[in-house]
Amino acid sequence: MQGLKVLFIGGSGIISAHCTRQAVEAGMDVYLLNRGISNLRQVPEGVTTFVADSRDKQAVLDAIIGHNFDCVVSWVNFTPEQVKQDIEIFAGRTGQYVFISSASAYQTPPTHMPVLESTPLKNPFWEYSRNKIACEDLLTAAYREEGFPITIVRPSHTYDETMIPFDGGWTIVERMRAGRPVIVPGDGTSLWTITHSRDFARGFTGLLGNTSAIGEAVHITGQETPSWNQIYTLVATAAGVPDPVLVHVASESIAEADPEWGAGLLGDKSHTMIFDNTKIRSLVPGFTAGIPFSQGAREMVAWHDSDPTRRTVDAHMDALMDRLAEAYAPRPL
Repeated sequence: MQGLKVLFIGGSGIISAHCTRQAVEAGMDVYLLNRGISNLRQVPEGVTTFVADSRDKQAVLDAIIGHNFDCVVSWVNFTPEQVKQDIEIFAGRTGQYVFISSASAYQTPPTHMPVLESTPLKNPFWEYSRNKIACEDLLTAAYREEGFPITIVRPSHTYDETMIPFDGGWTIVERMRAGRPVIVPGDGTSLWTITHSRDFARGFTGLLGNTSAIGEAVHITGQETPSWNQIYTLVATAAGVPDPVLVHVASESIAEADPEWGAGLLGDKSHTMIFDNTKIRSLVPGFTAGIPFSQGAREMVAWHDSDPTRRTVDAHMDALMDRLAEAYAPRPL
């Protein structure tokens, strides 16, 4: 919406950077509030930046003094305490507060698909998701009891060229190129919704200033649902590896070997997740997600290959994959 005055708290991350650019292109008056230390993604011309730590309430109040906003978007809140502070700061200062939640908050594993916004929120496996649910509960109560004008957005697995969509990141591509085995959780056949951040941004900016979105929760995801085997193979193809060595290991076994990796698998990635996007299309007519993951994979490999410093290997994950491959790779008869 042209002329909309929007504050993004964060605004330079994997998802938010494309949303910042999309909002500028749509003619919005965009402000960012962050610590001013990220230089990975360039801030578009015309954006005003407030430098402050979003966790410091007084610093935020000092930074935005004299400003009210049509819309405030928090990209960096993960706990109820952080959300409570935002409610205190922005009540009466914004016409819409958008909280970025997570599709991992939905019932896990799901009992019905496709997943709708009305699907229950319950994730006993992952603390990250439980905190997001608690944040949503707090905001919903503020909307119902005090009229705080919320919109809740639940992204699923959203990526850009800087993010290889595997735990361990570029480590997996290095292993593929060296002919070394990579670990695929489960049998690799579960289906996974993966969304390019440029697609997400097109739907997201249509929610800003949208009065029909006040009081609503909505997910924004792609339409493509490849299997994990296909996702690994498409990245391998983009990296010039025609026949990657994939070793399948049960998510429970991975969790035993590395509880942190396992929590994200059991609480999110190990389950087939397919989403119904009817609601976002009704709120933002014309929204489509049209970037195939094959294109996204080529973009991410090209971005990493363009600068050797981007091709970092996670030593812990590299060693862990060696151990898991040794334990679980099929043995020749």
